Amino acid sequence: MNYFAYGSNMSLLRMQKRVPSAKALGVYILAGHLLKFHKAGMDGSGKGDAYFTGLKTDSVFGVLYSMQYRDKSLLDDAEGLGYGYAEKKVQLKTRTGEKATGFLYYATTIDNTLHPFSWYIEHIVVGARAAALPEPYVDKICGVETIEDEDRNRDHRERSLYFEQIS
Repeated sequence: MNYFAYGSNMSLLRMQKRVPSAKALGVYILAGHLLKFHKAGMDGSGKGDAYFTGLKTDSVFGVLYSMQYRDKSLLDDAEGLGYGYAEKKVQLKTRTGEKATGFLYYATTIDNTLHPFSWYIEHIVVGARAAALPEPYVDKICGVETIEDEDRNRDHRERSLYFEQIS
């Protein structure tokens, strides 16, 4: 089965910790949607949402993964399916026009006053750069207003994923 990651799961390290069978298939585009950070996270921060606009000028870039169906429940739990996220099947395409289908999680609990934690945006940017998403798109993500996580242990745990790769 194919999963379209447009947020923190674009980071292959993060995704494979959550779903061991995940394999990146490449960069895909979801038309008619915008990346917003208004999903009310259980930790009080804003999380990513592929927000449907229906406009041809709007698109979300992301990484399409193949994964074993048996691992889907792991991802459902990590994403909080049923607790502010629902899922839907979507049609995607590459920059060269190759088509694919996959599923994604979208926000059902929205609060436009929220901001994402800086470590959350770091996951997204690391994944976006590793996947070679267009630099203007990555720059836009880098420009998102963030907040610092008051839970220093969680902040360290989230960022340490990349420290492990360096040592």
